[in-house]
Amino acid sequence: MVMNVKEKSLKLHREKHGTIEIVGTMPLRNGDDLAVAYTPGVAGPCLEIAKDEEKAYEYTIKGKTVAVVTNGTAVLGLGNIGPAAGLPVVEGKALLLKRFANVNAIPICVDSTDPDDIVNTIKNIAPGFGGIHLEDIKAPECFYIEDKLKEELDIPIYHDDQHGTAIAVLAGLYNALKIVNKDISDIKVVINGAGASGIATAKLLISAGVKNIVLCDINGIVYEGDNCLNEPQKQIAKVTNRGLAKGTLKDAMKNADVFIGVSAGNVVTGEMVEGMNKDSIIFALANPTPEIMPEEAKKAGAKVIATGRSDFPNQINNVLVFPGIFKGALSVRAKEICDEMKIAAAKGLANLVKKDELNEEYIIPSVFNRNVCDAVSKAVMDVAQKNNKFTA
Repeated sequence: MVMNVKEKSLKLHREKHGTIEIVGTMPLRNGDDLAVAYTPGVAGPCLEIAKDEEKAYEYTIKGKTVAVVTNGTAVLGLGNIGPAAGLPVVEGKALLLKRFANVNAIPICVDSTDPDDIVNTIKNIAPGFGGIHLEDIKAPECFYIEDKLKEELDIPIYHDDQHGTAIAVLAGLYNALKIVNKDISDIKVVINGAGASGIATAKLLISAGVKNIVLCDINGIVYEGDNCLNEPQKQIAKVTNRGLAKGTLKDAMKNADVFIGVSAGNVVTGEMVEGMNKDSIIFALANPTPEIMPEEAKKAGAKVIATGRSDFPNQINNVLVFPGIFKGALSVRAKEICDEMKIAAAKGLANLVKKDELNEEYIIPSVFNRNVCDAVSKAVMDVAQKNNKFTA
C-alpha cells in the first residue's frame, strides 16, 4: 500500500523518535578521552569563560547554536495546539537549520501564554545560545516578545513567521516587478492578513520603497482610527492606507498592482483579480489552500502568481531565508537582524534567478538550490561588517 505524506510522516516520526538528535564532536573511547571531554579537563574552558564570558563563543557550542522557541499558540494551519503539540514543528526547523546551514538548533517548548513569562524564560536560557529563533507564537503577543527580547539581549532575535515570510515575499516581488516592468515605488500593494506575517511584510516593503500599501483583516480594510485594531495593527495603520480607505477586501483590490495573501483559502475571486491593474501580481500564500488557485488567477488576468505550495511554480517559502539568516548572523556574531540585512537578503535571493532564466513561472529559486543559504548569509554578513554597530 502506498502511504500518503501524513501516514509516512507519522511512521518516520514514530520510528526515529523525532527528526533530530545530539551528536558528539569529541571521541570517548577511554579514560583519557573522558578526562579531556569531561572532568577534570572541562575545568579549563569553564575557568576561561568565568574570566571572560565572550570565550563561550570559542570553547562551547554557543557560537553556532540557536534556540528555536515556541509556545504552540499559532502553529501554521493548526492554530493554538499547545507547546507539546508544537514540538514537531520546532524539531523540523532545527533539522532544516542543520541541513541547509550547518547551524545547530535546540527546540524549546515554553508552557506559557504570558508574554512576560516567555520573555523571562528566554532571557534566562539565552547564555547558552548565539541566537533566538521564535516560532509559532500568536499575534499580537509575538510582537511584544520579540521587541522586549531585542531590548534586553545582545544576540539576534528572529521571529520566522514575521521576517522569513517578509524577506521571501520581497525577494519574489523584486523579480516579479522586473517581469511586469513596474517600479517598486509606484505600485499599490494589498496585503490580506494583518497578523504577524502581514504586518512584518508591510513594514519590510515600506523599508524597501513601497509607498502605497493597504492591509486588510477579517473585518476589511485596516485604517487609522479603527477602534477594533490591536496595538500592532494601530501602529501599522499609521504608515499604511494613507488615503484612509474603508471597505472590503474587494474594495481594496481595485486598481491594485500586487496582492499578497497571508490569510485563508478561497477569499479572493476571479472578479477581484479582474479589478486589479493590468499585469497584476498575486502572491496567494495561505496553506494548504491559497487565497485563489493559480489557474483561476491566471484566467482573471494575473501576470505572475506565487503560492506557498511546492506543487505550483514560484513557491514562497521561509526555508529560503532563515537558515542563511542565522548562518550569516552567527558567523559574524551579529547582535541583531536589522531591516538593511533583510533587504540585502531578499536581493541576494532574487539575484540567484539570472536574467535569462527569469520568467512568469520562475521568480524565486528552489529551496534545494545549493546557493540559496550562502547568498542569504553573505548578504547578512556584508551588512553586519559594514555597520560595526551590528556585531559584537
